[in-house]
Amino acid sequence: MPDRFPAVTDRDVIRVLRKLGFEFYRQAKGSHEVWRRTSDGRHTIVPRHRGKIIKRRTLKSILDDIGLTVEEFHRLL
Repeated sequence: MPDRFPAVTDRDVIRVLRKLGFEFYRQAKGSHEVWRRTSDGRHTIVPRHRGKIIKRRTLKSILDDIGLTVEEFHRLL
């Protein structure tokens, strides 16, 4: 797969997070949610804007938070 960031929505990101064992932890400020994996304590914040594509920089931050590369994310989609 290419090293490019995919165009994904919040639902796609949440689907991958659930596959990796993350669970909804709490509502953050505004329309953002905190997702957490209790096994290692990793957490990330996902913006919930229905139907909108997540910006590349935001997706990169989420991937860094959960410890995934772009290729691994592609595979899990």
